[in-house]
Amino acid sequence: MIGIVVVSHSRPLAEAAVGLAAEMVAEDKRPVIAVAAGLDATTFGTDAMAVSEAITSADSADGVLVLLDLGSAILSAEMALEFLEPDVAGHVRLTSAPLVEGLVAAVVTASTGASLDAVVAEAERGLVGKQDHLGDSPAAAVAPVVEADRSVEVVVGNEHGLHARPAARLVGVVNGFDATVTLTDLDTGKGPVDAGSLSMVATLNAQQGHRVRVGASGPQADEALAAIEKLAAENFGDEPAQKAAPAASGSGLDVAIGPAVLVGAGVDLSGYVAGDNELGRLDDALGAVADELRELRDGTAEHGEIFEAHLALLNDRKVLDDVRTAISGGASAPAAWSEAYDGLAETFEGLEDGYQRERAQDVRAVRDRVLRALVGATSAAPVESGILVVPELDAATAATLDATRIAGIAVRAAGTTGHGVIVARSRGIPLITGIGDVEVPAGATVAFDVRTGSFEVEPDEDRVRATITERRDEREQAVVRADEPATTRDGRTIDVVVNVGVVQDAVDVRGADGSGLVRTEVLFGDRRTPPTVDEQVETFRAIARALQGKPITIRTWDIGGDKPLPFLPQAKEANPFLGERGLRVFRRRPELLRDQLEAIRRTAAETPVHVMFPMVTTADEVAWALGELGPRDGLEVGIMVEIPAAALRVRTLAKDLDFVSIGTNDLTQYTTAADRTNTAVASLADGLDPAVLQLIDHVVRNAGVRVAVCGDLASDPQAAVLLAALGVTELSAVGPQVPLVKARLRQADLSQVDTVAVLAARDADQVRGLL
Repeated sequence: MIGIVVVSHSRPLAEAAVGLAAEMVAEDKRPVIAVAAGLDATTFGTDAMAVSEAITSADSADGVLVLLDLGSAILSAEMALEFLEPDVAGHVRLTSAPLVEGLVAAVVTASTGASLDAVVAEAERGLVGKQDHLGDSPAAAVAPVVEADRSVEVVVGNEHGLHARPAARLVGVVNGFDATVTLTDLDTGKGPVDAGSLSMVATLNAQQGHRVRVGASGPQADEALAAIEKLAAENFGDEPAQKAAPAASGSGLDVAIGPAVLVGAGVDLSGYVAGDNELGRLDDALGAVADELRELRDGTAEHGEIFEAHLALLNDRKVLDDVRTAISGGASAPAAWSEAYDGLAETFEGLEDGYQRERAQDVRAVRDRVLRALVGATSAAPVESGILVVPELDAATAATLDATRIAGIAVRAAGTTGHGVIVARSRGIPLITGIGDVEVPAGATVAFDVRTGSFEVEPDEDRVRATITERRDEREQAVVRADEPATTRDGRTIDVVVNVGVVQDAVDVRGADGSGLVRTEVLFGDRRTPPTVDEQVETFRAIARALQGKPITIRTWDIGGDKPLPFLPQAKEANPFLGERGLRVFRRRPELLRDQLEAIRRTAAETPVHVMFPMVTTADEVAWALGELGPRDGLEVGIMVEIPAAALRVRTLAKDLDFVSIGTNDLTQYTTAADRTNTAVASLADGLDPAVLQLIDHVVRNAGVRVAVCGDLASDPQAAVLLAALGVTELSAVGPQVPLVKARLRQADLSQVDTVAVLAARDADQVRGLL
């Protein structure tokens, strides 16, 4: 077996790289790996004599491979060869392979007893997998693989697919047989590739659930296939992912009562005494908080990305530099930290997009967590039973609350997209936002009802508890009957479907008749590069599988200056709500839309799919979108109706369509000229405003095609009945509301809804009274 030497300017870097590579193979199969790095444990540099000693210690009759980082490492290694005996120097190879990727590939390949030439070739192809995945460099030319004599099919069960460790185990098994083995990903069409090459297995990028054909030829082909089938059955040596136990969930109701548990907004710094090691105190606090956030990230699988974002805020290099500069100038650690993160929070609050403004809550959450660490205060969530009353709700508090003790949460700040609000609702904790500055004595009995928007101090307890019992019974019965159709008393059946932003939405929903809105910009919103057609198809398939083959409506990219995608940067706009949003963006970037349409068409060949274009204003835009789509081949096509202009001219827009879907969130804010995330005017943005309802009525009467609603109104059981009475035939709601919406529709006689009076009402409050 060959020996390996790592030459680097940094000893910690070299030791970390060796540690990573060593994880890929069993200890008894690892080649000897020697390190020549740094002038000492902390000083950067390389030394030729140290390199020659490392080569001597790793020397093998099969040869020695030397991997290097940069610059003088190469010169030191070349000089080291001059110090060696000629018979040793003669079988040493220096390689330009990337240090980390090349070392991993070299260790895995060497562990199989491969020759020095074979190990060098694999090391120098170390970047191929990464380049192929990111598409930032042409793949290296690869010799054609031998056609297999026989094959088997396996399924990749690993949570993260054939990543480095399972791929290394596969290569190790393959190279233990006198056989040529190939892999072909049947779900993506990639391959065949040489299964004995780590870099080639990496380029296959086989993901969890993919079917892989394993071909083999040669004297031990049968034995190789049997060993690979056994390895695949064992998840290629990967332990199954240990999912965190689901956090205890709350009642899931929209009404709650209990004693008020008050939690203040600030951290008491009055007792803090600055010392002569403020930088050290800060570093200790940052380390402790990082450990807390990593524990939260790993322990809350569903919302781990939120705490990953908090970790990123904690380690923001620019802000940390400012903090350390302030401390070096004489400020205490808490003062410097507070000033920097207060400024960052103010920056977020000044942004135009409401969702981005609410990220200021995350900044303040990280700020306070570090301040608590600095003063030695606890970060534990409240443990008292009752209703938590907070100025704003951070995600960590929402994730760690004992949902079996907390009756509900009342948030003084308005807004529904804060991460704390999202986490609390996902855990089924009753929650109301925007209660304002109402005075709440500690321990006083408080109650709230989200349906009526009321928050009361010292309410009529018997009335509230009766309402809770009624709502609980209502929810339990709705879930039991969730799979039954939503047929009203007067015989009309309404399709109640689910809004999907992540695949889990489709997995968790009960009773949905399909999906009326697949938000592709949310599905792929964390990507730095556009998803490939294959990646989009795989995600769409997963949603369809979760919904058992029921129809799914895929909305094409709905982005804009107010909600950008990382892989599609846009110029800053003075008013992004009135700028390049939705379909408008892709008239200048049609290639991204074409890829998505191709993915939709491929998915539609396997399962019922509808496609929907967002933010449409003119018939010309509809014609352009249909031109980009091309032949429909049975694919149903529709548009979103989100602005008054589209609602008023819907007859013209829908001429060549199969359906339209009304986005009541945007339609409401454009009709009322009120940003629903702006607390000063949010009350005006009411979907039951008669002006909005009149536009919905106009669409139903004039579209000439079926009409759906996929905005927030469709999730409100009371509003759902009104929408159905107006003639809407499909309602797309958030998952937890689907059973409730269906139950309410079954109780309704739509012929008894006085739509004339509703449309003529004075305001939204009168509409609610009529309903």
